[in-house]
Amino acid sequence: MLVKNWLLVSTLLLAPVLASAQPIPVQVNVSGDTATIDVGGVGQSLADITLTFDDASGLTAASLGVSAQLVSLTDPQLLARLPSVDTSLDGALPLLVTIEPPALGGLSFDRTVRVDLHTHALVYTVGSSYRLFKAPLGGAFRDITDEIAPGSVRARGTTGGFSQFLVLADVRETGSVVQQKFDWLRARIDAAPATERPPLLAQLDAAEDAVAIEDYAAAMASLDAIRAHAAARAGKGLQDQWRATRDADNEAGEIISGAATLKFSIAYLRDFGQ
Repeated sequence: MLVKNWLLVSTLLLAPVLASAQPIPVQVNVSGDTATIDVGGVGQSLADITLTFDDASGLTAASLGVSAQLVSLTDPQLLARLPSVDTSLDGALPLLVTIEPPALGGLSFDRTVRVDLHTHALVYTVGSSYRLFKAPLGGAFRDITDEIAPGSVRARGTTGGFSQFLVLADVRETGSVVQQKFDWLRARIDAAPATERPPLLAQLDAAEDAVAIEDYAAAMASLDAIRAHAAARAGKGLQDQWRATRDADNEAGEIISGAATLKFSIAYLRDFGQ
């Protein structure tokens, strides 16, 4: 399988192209609240992606709006969207997956969707620097990883919305990644209704203080408390729905997913240092 995937990537990258990206086929199947996406075509799978929704409505292959491309490692427009020169595409998987549900497709979901991207094109190692990144169409990519597992590589994360995904090698200093995730989550909580902020900000402050003194267990416990509180307030004080019509702000889902990826990076800091 690994040789076949390498041949697929090599063939597509070496083929004459008129643009900086080469579309590749996808097959989408839906069962209940789960969608599976095979990227690369029958017999030439480059990656498979599983989307597991908390609670989806109108979920079909068409309503997801999935496409995939092999992109150039030197595309300046794409590189400008990455957070740092210390994040990069691996030549074995220059894959950009777009999930952009059509506005009239009828898709909506509550809270979060878990994204599991599995590929044999990459090799897993303990302490792997591979991460799952997400961006709005044409926007900046940010790390949403909450697990990297063998198989050969499984990059997993949760999100309160869509649209574009990359697996990148990220060799930034872990402490700076943690701080950026704290800043992102704080901004997301600050955008929530004023009545909902105090308990969330108190736990976030506690987590940040705990990281400063290297009490990582306490920090992660505070982030678990944020996730539990946001889940409990979902659909009450916090909006908790994403809709293809883009007329709702999934506050609970974004806070839950932001706390999950921050917890992952704190655990990585604990286990592997900077």
